[in-house]
Order: sequence, then C-alpha cells, then structure tokens
Amino acid sequence: SPTDTLQGGFWEGGTHWSEVVRNDAIDFINQAKTKENPFFMYLSFNAPHDPRQAPQRFLDMYPVDSIKVPESFLPEYPFKEAIGNQSTLRDEALAPFPRTAHAVQKHRQEYYAIISHLDEQIGKILDALEASGEIDNTYIFFGADHGLSVGHHGLIGKQSLFDHSIRIPLMVMGPDVPKNKQLPQDVYLQDIMATSLDLAGTEKPNYVQFNSFKDILNGENTVGHYNGIYGAYMNLQRMIRKDGYKLLVYPTIDKVLLFDLEADPNEMKDLANNSKYTEKVASLFNDLMTLQKTMNDSLDLKDTYKKVVNLP
Repeated sequence: SPTDTLQGGFWEGGTHWSEVVRNDAIDFINQAKTKENPFFMYLSFNAPHDPRQAPQRFLDMYPVDSIKVPESFLPEYPFKEAIGNQSTLRDEALAPFPRTAHAVQKHRQEYYAIISHLDEQIGKILDALEASGEIDNTYIFFGADHGLSVGHHGLIGKQSLFDHSIRIPLMVMGPDVPKNKQLPQDVYLQDIMATSLDLAGTEKPNYVQFNSFKDILNGENTVGHYNGIYGAYMNLQRMIRKDGYKLLVYPTIDKVLLFDLEADPNEMKDLANNSKYTEKVASLFNDLMTLQKTMNDSLDLKDTYKKVVNLP
C-alpha cells in the first residue's frame, strides 16, 4: 500500500521524504532572510521516483477507473530487448507482462498522487519564500530527471528516448522573466547550471559545455543554442531531435525509427521506411554522428548507417 508508513521507502524515519526536504528548505529560507548576502538553494526531491508512496488523500484525488490509458499504450514494446528494456530490468519488472490497462491505471494513480504531494510541498516552500519578502528578487528553476513511461509504448520505466521520458518539465520564474509564456527552443537540463552562473554574473568555466538560456528568457535568442538535441542510453539507443523530427537508432538490431513530432507528438507513426523520408533519415543520421563527436560518444554507428540508407 502506498500509504503504509511501516514499509520504509519515502516513509523511512516516520516523515515522508518530500516533507523532510520541504522542512529543510523552509529552515534555510528563514536563516537566509536574516542575512544581507544573496543565497543559492538547490533542492533535489526524490519524488516521484518509486516507491510511489503518498498520503491517502492524494490517492483519493485520482480514482483508478477515471485515469486514462495513454494513446500509445501497447501490451508489449516489440523492440524492448534490443533497447535494454527487458522484463528483468527493475523498472520494467514493476508491472506484469503483457501490460494491462488496469496495471497502467494503478501505476498512474500512484504516480499522480506522489506528484501532487510533491507539488504541495513546493507550494509551501514558495509560501515561505514569499513570506520572507524575497520572492520577487529570486530566480526559481523547476526541472526533473527522466520521466517514467507508465504505459506509453508498453514501457513502465524511463530507459527510453521517447519524448515521454526525455522531455522533462522546465519552469522558470524571476525578475524580468515573462509570465505565462511558453518558449519553443530546445534546451538541456544542464543548461540550468550555466544559466544560474550567468544570472549571478559569474563566468562559466571552460569545461562546462552547456549554455545559458538567459538570452532565450529575455527574448534575444529565438532559435536556441543547439543544432539538434542528442540522446543516448548505454550502447543500445541513440537519438537526435531536430527541426520537428526525431530519429531513434537501435544499433544492436540495425533499426531506426523516424517521427514527425508536430504531426505525431505521441511517436506512434514510424516514417523511417517511407520512401518520402529517405533523405530525412540519412540527413538526421549524419547529424547524429556529428553530435556524437561533440559529446565524445565513441559508439560506432557507421555499419548501421550503411544498412539503413542502403549504401554499399
């Protein structure tokens, strides 16, 4: 039971870990407000990682039968072994095979509940910051690590390069940051660190390869800093996301998938074998191999490239 406080996990020690982090953050704010120097606070919540435990009132917000199963739901992902999502992988072993709609609904209920519980704790931290009188003089970044699939494409965990796992939340507020505005430029999670240095007036060290998006926030940069977004999982998956398309490469089986993200945001219609997109596949594959060099990725994809684009 997600509410059983005797089973450890997030309940270890008697107080839910998200509340422990909240209490520590509020204590820090109350100390910082008495000092003249600026403060920096980095909070790393464990939630909503499993075990997906939350108080009962948050579970009650999401009746199981009312939860929608993802449009991309599959009983089994056909390439799961080739991409390292085999049934023995811990995240994937959390639900039965083949996947069932009920299992997905139950996992999502617990996922939504622990997220809503987390949201309440963040709200209390923001309340404390507002009470300190510093909220209008503070930049706040909210991000996450990989997202769980919880039913998309027949997967449960986060070890894939589909958008439901790699596109994380990113919200920014602070002085001169436009309110209620959504920006389309692609950024990396690590750009938050570079942006924080920029806002603090501190020079970025040469070894930091990621970029400040302060210029994107203030409207000076409408295209972003990257000529494509690179993704990798072990030596089993590679990805490039560029110009509204995504190319997935599964090198152990010489398989590629191509998605038009604007027309098909749920990544359900593979276009890789459509002759209309042969040049797009070749172009994105070449761009991916260029990004590999930038990222010091030594996985050799040349043989897969030759097979995919039918080169001698």
